[in-house]
Amino acid sequence: MFDLGYNASLVAIGAGLLGLAAGVTGTFLFLRKRALVSDAISHSTLPGVALAFIVMVSFGGDGRSLVGLMAGSALSAAAGLLAVGWLTRRTRLAEDAAIGVVLSVFFGLGIVLLTVIQAMSAGRQAGLEGYLLGSTAGMLRTDALIIAVGGALVLALVALLRRMLIVTAFDPEFAGSIGIDTGRADLAMMGLVLAVTVVGLKIVGLILIVALLILPPVAARFWSDRAGSVALIAGGIGGVSGAVGAMLSVSAPALPTGPIIVLVAFAIFAMSMLFAPRRGVVAALIRHLSFRNRVHLRQGLLALAQGQPVYEALTRRLLRRAGLIRADGVATGAGTAQAAKALLDERRWQWLRASEGTGAAAARYDGLTPIETVLTADQIARIDSQLRPGGLV
Repeated sequence: MFDLGYNASLVAIGAGLLGLAAGVTGTFLFLRKRALVSDAISHSTLPGVALAFIVMVSFGGDGRSLVGLMAGSALSAAAGLLAVGWLTRRTRLAEDAAIGVVLSVFFGLGIVLLTVIQAMSAGRQAGLEGYLLGSTAGMLRTDALIIAVGGALVLALVALLRRMLIVTAFDPEFAGSIGIDTGRADLAMMGLVLAVTVVGLKIVGLILIVALLILPPVAARFWSDRAGSVALIAGGIGGVSGAVGAMLSVSAPALPTGPIIVLVAFAIFAMSMLFAPRRGVVAALIRHLSFRNRVHLRQGLLALAQGQPVYEALTRRLLRRAGLIRADGVATGAGTAQAAKALLDERRWQWLRASEGTGAAAARYDGLTPIETVLTADQIARIDSQLRPGGLV
């Protein structure tokens, strides 16, 4: 990374901190099932960027000042967020419909204002469209520092409010019962999302910042069931995506920064979805195949115990692989012993299901669960004393 030069390294560090903040903040948005709100916030920033540029130029300032553009985008995004809330509370529109209305109107207004800006003769408006998709080309040291500091401040606020945000995300009613103001918690969460969106405008762009808020926590969810762990993993994924994407963009200036960062985040998401040890697609496929093989082995053993031929090719293959039958289908010594055990266990389960007061234990029956994991040796011995070789008493 540092071979790219001082400014490029600073940009990569800033993008990494932004990704870290976006991943952690987006976790609470994802857990609260309000991911679309981030889309409304991000698209609502465009008219603010354009108006801030126009105002700064009108007063003789530098229309490209990052601080001024961020301030304008923050005000515009806040207005969009308030509009979504007002429409949801005061009309019959559902939140997703209100988001669609605000998103389209604000974004359309922003495009019109950008068109107006392009016709202006002052203000160095060239490159302002970089705020749509993000751009690191021409980013100054002060810009990178502002982004890095902004990301660090968002992280500090998340650490301060994490308990309130986690409880509200999982159980708003319980949060209210222990004295947490869920309305303020949601407002704080939206404020953090707004801050990440504004800070990330220069690097990721307003269109794609929502991806950096959502992709890392969605990917992290494949690796853990604990909210705290998901937030940490999401922060790591966001940080790596931001830093690696920014480095790739700096090394190939013709490529837009935001899409590269999002593609890196998506690549990590795809790997998580496929290869996560518990919730990944590959792990689920392995569990499915293992369960299928266990079912075939169990049915094959029961057939052997009852003197029935095994016709299913997969069952025969599994029994042969386990050394339970020979090539001609005749059971080996180990196969005969295991078949007898499987049939005995089946009769034990039948007795258990037919007896009163054993409902909880009988509910564990699935044809595969070893009865020794459910009952003690004494309980099994009492069942065996009730069984006759031909079946139930």
